[in-house]
Amino acid sequence: MDSHNPNLLVETITVGPLSANCYIFGCLEDSVAIVIDPGGEPEKIIRSLKGKDLTPIMIVNTHGHADHTAGNRSIKEYYDIPITIHGGDAAFITSAFNTELSQMYGGTIPIAADKTIKGGENIRLCEHYSLKVIHTPGHSQGGICLLSGNILFTGDTLFSQSIGRSDLPGGSSETLLRSIKESLLPLGDAIKIFPGHGPSSTIKEERLYNPFLT
Repeated sequence: MDSHNPNLLVETITVGPLSANCYIFGCLEDSVAIVIDPGGEPEKIIRSLKGKDLTPIMIVNTHGHADHTAGNRSIKEYYDIPITIHGGDAAFITSAFNTELSQMYGGTIPIAADKTIKGGENIRLCEHYSLKVIHTPGHSQGGICLLSGNILFTGDTLFSQSIGRSDLPGGSSETLLRSIKESLLPLGDAIKIFPGHGPSSTIKEERLYNPFLT
């Protein structure tokens, strides 16, 4: 729960063999949530939603890699909700490469997204909270980050003391660094980041101490 916004819930659920962070972005007042990157272990995610009496309205993938999407199908079918991803990763999510990885990570055969988005859009959770889509290619062509107030979900773009890998299909180290420096760092030092793997951090900490950015 965000101490500055008592009706806003941000819960981290670590899932899958690569310990990816799935996030529950929830509005407690309206009992609704967005599931960000259900990368596996859907039963754990569903159990958490039920325990907090939250009904998800959407799945949002920060990118299409299997360790962030392997639980998509199970969550979608259980709640009958849409899957949303940036258009740059829409084809990749159901590619043969990603299908093989998804099954390796314990997921089912990937399912196509229901909706594609682009940078600059806003995804509404409830009356008070929404997520602004920031397109941050580099880890993948359609990588995005999601901003709400001082909370930033960074997927595999920016980590605590590290950045995303760029050696997978659609990756580019030059593009990734440009995305971080031009689209994320200017958001301000007070922004708290919630990455796709590992602990949370802040823009200030990464600007000052991340070896890839200093």
